[in-house]
Amino acid sequence: MDFAAFQSSLSASQPPAGLDTYLQALWYDGKGDWEQAHELIQAADNNTAARIHAYLHRKEGDTWNANYWYSKAGRRMPGHTLDKEWETMVKELLEYGEFN
Repeated sequence: MDFAAFQSSLSASQPPAGLDTYLQALWYDGKGDWEQAHELIQAADNNTAARIHAYLHRKEGDTWNANYWYSKAGRRMPGHTLDKEWETMVKELLEYGEFN
């Protein structure tokens, strides 16, 4: 699946079959379902999950919590928009299955 197909799938009621937890969380976030995205990602405990968790808290407006999760992921809060961060994460996960 490429990024355009992932974006197009947001018009469906369910995520495409075969998406891992990380992409499912970003899919639900892309649909505007922050709660479902957060529920999925908080069950995982690794750097990839921490980065997505950080993004979700940044989106929520909880900067302190976002910075905590960015730190756990070995990252800093990006200076670009939430939309750009979401797109970058989706593209990296689709291409590599993890973050570079």
